[in-house]
Amino acid sequence: MKALTINFFSPAENNPTKAKRSKAAKLVKVALTGYISSTGKITLPAKTVANLDINLDDTLFKVGMDQGKRKAKSLYLVPASGPEESFSFEKGAKSYTLSLPFILTKSGIDYAKAKHSFTIHFFEYEGTTAFALQLVPEAAAAKVPYTGKPRGRKPKSA
Repeated sequence: MKALTINFFSPAENNPTKAKRSKAAKLVKVALTGYISSTGKITLPAKTVANLDINLDDTLFKVGMDQGKRKAKSLYLVPASGPEESFSFEKGAKSYTLSLPFILTKSGIDYAKAKHSFTIHFFEYEGTTAFALQLVPEAAAAKVPYTGKPRGRKPKSA
């Protein structure tokens, strides 16, 4: 039997020979958005919550709108210092929700008939960073009439 000559590799040989130059990561500006569900809950998706830089599990918020307006065009969420007159977000599977059905109805937002989405903007309020939810009603897609073959019985001819 012939003697085998075996070449063994070292762990250093398993690394790439040239170090790749890493480019500086560009900051991608993510649009912070959310929507109001058909049950009257303000919903923030997981992607939006990840970019808010705030822990929604522990933070309580005061909810408000512009004074003297009948219909809300934007809602304001200001972090609260105490539990009185404040609301907390509830964690869902892929989002955080804040249930406000009666407040939204009183503010003139008909969440049951039309879907409303919003964009989140930051602003300073009494030394704390707060959120302004700018509401945008989404237009429902017009239903296209059915142009296929008529189904069912033929109508009686008069």
